[in-house]
Amino acid sequence: MNNIRIKNTAEQALMRDAGRLLARVFAMLDDFIAPGVSTMQINDRVEAFIVGELQARPASKGQYGYPYSLNTSVNEVVCHGMPRASQLLKNGDIVNVDITLEKSGFIADSSKMYMIGGVAPVAKQLVDTTYEAMWKGIDAVRPGATLGDIGHAIQKHAEGRGYSVVREYCGHGIGREMHEEPQVLHYGRPNSGTLLQEGMTFTIEPMINQGDRKTKTKKDGWTVETRDGRLSAQWEHTVLVTTDGCEVLTLRAEEVRSTADHSSNTINKVVRSEPSK
Repeated sequence: MNNIRIKNTAEQALMRDAGRLLARVFAMLDDFIAPGVSTMQINDRVEAFIVGELQARPASKGQYGYPYSLNTSVNEVVCHGMPRASQLLKNGDIVNVDITLEKSGFIADSSKMYMIGGVAPVAKQLVDTTYEAMWKGIDAVRPGATLGDIGHAIQKHAEGRGYSVVREYCGHGIGREMHEEPQVLHYGRPNSGTLLQEGMTFTIEPMINQGDRKTKTKKDGWTVETRDGRLSAQWEHTVLVTTDGCEVLTLRAEEVRSTADHSSNTINKVVRSEPSK
């Protein structure tokens, strides 16, 4: 735990604000992403909104030399897809939009899948299962649980439905830096790995493949694709470990779930972020 940065109350409030702002970015995109829109138009719209409307910073731009404000991963792209003016979204595509935002020195990280027009049932099933798998991981977060519990919950759900879990890329601690300790694997064994404790902040962001889990990186050095060319999906949230569960700092308005959605031992565990006073 020595390298894991536990956030104090003030730092948690700043991360909460960053997460709330990032949720607003996706709300803006919901009415913008459509057939015929280029992935570069998405990038430019997001950067203008983050900087101009939210007075924040797109944290991905310049990170490790990356030139854009977000990743757009379409169809067989697993992660780190680079936006392009020539890449127009078309009916039937699935696209992951992965955005980071820094406000007042703290970073939030989240991604959302968009299904463009009418998508094939097999594509929708992959997208939905990946979303469910992310929430299985989130539902495992509480003090005293382990990182292995998170990974196992995700892996069991995805593989139980015939999909594979990408292993080369994982979730991560987050705060003042985009990537902090610990690494959060999306597969694993129960009761293994680092114990979770209150004040930890990290992302859960499973990448689930329709076919084999193996990946390859394109010549641009960033874009990661499935090796077999089949579809991949990803969802991501930033979470804070709380006294008795977790708070999803990047939760979007459409995701507010009733306590009836949770089993008796997780009721009220996942908390919606609200602006700090």
